[in-house]
Amino acid sequence: MRQIDSEQLHERIRAENPWWAGQGIRDELDLLTPRAYFDLLFPLITELSVRRAIVLMGPRRVGKTVLIHHAIRALLDQGVPPRQIAYISVDHPLYNGLGLEALIDLYRKAADADLDQIAYVFFDEVQYLKEWEVHLKALVDREPSFRLVVSGSAAAALSLKSQESGAGRFTDFLLPPLTFYEYLELLGERGLLTETEVAGRPLFQAEDLPRLNDHFLHYLNYGGYPEVVFSEAIQANPSRFIKGDIIDKVLLRDLPSLYGISDVQELNKLFTTLAFNTAGELSLQDLSTSSGVAKNTIKRYIEYLGAAFLIKVVHRIDESARRFRRARQFKIYLTNPSMRAALFAPVKPDAPELGPLAETAVFSQYFHDEDAQLFYGRWKKGEVDMVRLNAAQVPVWAVEVKWSDRYPSRLEELGSLVAFCRANGLTQAWVTSRTIRSTVIEGGVSLNFIPMSELCFMVSHNIIHGKRVAGGELL
Repeated sequence: MRQIDSEQLHERIRAENPWWAGQGIRDELDLLTPRAYFDLLFPLITELSVRRAIVLMGPRRVGKTVLIHHAIRALLDQGVPPRQIAYISVDHPLYNGLGLEALIDLYRKAADADLDQIAYVFFDEVQYLKEWEVHLKALVDREPSFRLVVSGSAAAALSLKSQESGAGRFTDFLLPPLTFYEYLELLGERGLLTETEVAGRPLFQAEDLPRLNDHFLHYLNYGGYPEVVFSEAIQANPSRFIKGDIIDKVLLRDLPSLYGISDVQELNKLFTTLAFNTAGELSLQDLSTSSGVAKNTIKRYIEYLGAAFLIKVVHRIDESARRFRRARQFKIYLTNPSMRAALFAPVKPDAPELGPLAETAVFSQYFHDEDAQLFYGRWKKGEVDMVRLNAAQVPVWAVEVKWSDRYPSRLEELGSLVAFCRANGLTQAWVTSRTIRSTVIEGGVSLNFIPMSELCFMVSHNIIHGKRVAGGELL
């Protein structure tokens, strides 16, 4: 039986690192516009005073590999010797059975690199490597000259292992699906919005709101993945790319291999149900009754789907912003609204399902903000779509998410929002609309109406740039 020899391994790693031969990163990667998150990640990579490995997490096809190569390009531009930079795609079949130390040794021999000097090593798709976190921690401790970056697609699984084994050694960095701000940036449409100040608050407003809303609708259907944004062929058949290449690989390969799931069709059926009901209130009992699957199994599957960054669970609070001891009801949101279009069909402007999909888009702008404690409120006489609590579990702001312009003239329909604000000492709240910007006082509470597309842009822009709306009311 033929065995893989060392020269084959050397040829493979040299092919992954063309800059060792005087070339740059591959042309197809070099031509792509960097995501805004590059400006947040790169300083972490080049910070040499802190001995930590970076764990780059995120769902499939959001651009982790591209982000890594843009970091490599920037390092080369800064004058880092090419052989002091290594990229290794851990899931390549030739590397099967090799641990991180063996891959480092392979890099050392193939590149003839001086590893006593600062070396930047990127391990891509590390989640399939057994006990990667233990070996990564050992490398951080043993190799002070290494700047180590690992990436993987099972975000929560990586995060858990990172926290368990990498305390003080790893820095987690989450790359989400495209935010609406990044989507417009990639399309060159950032200029649609200008920063302005309303009542002392920095806000973003579009001069051509119909055009912005057209982009927003397109974002709901196709905007979560960089490749889809620029490909009319994929947009014509999103199911083939998003469902086939992203969702199915997670459900049929990633999760079963990581968690030992035997009934993948059961998992697939549950995810389809959750996606169809994104933004809807659910319970384990209802899901169990409709599917015939035990509640404990469904609970475990929901945790797995969250680990793969496909869904996010949002819990319920009451009118006094108190959490329930037994969380029987909860909401589940897709982390990326365009997954729904891929599973079912693109949503048209006036379709009834656009409301929950737009609500999903608002929530998804926040899901990569680790500090955002988001809840929804529901009690006997009312409900509120979105509430943020601070570390003391006190409401900071409340938002009613509507894809409609009718509410400024029907303030009585916002009675639950007003009641919640008054019960919790909030002097103002936000209500999204299609096109209306206004502020109305109702029951002593200022209701700020803002187009949903502008809100999504503002939230995602401000999270990336670290800004806050004055007074901390809204990110």
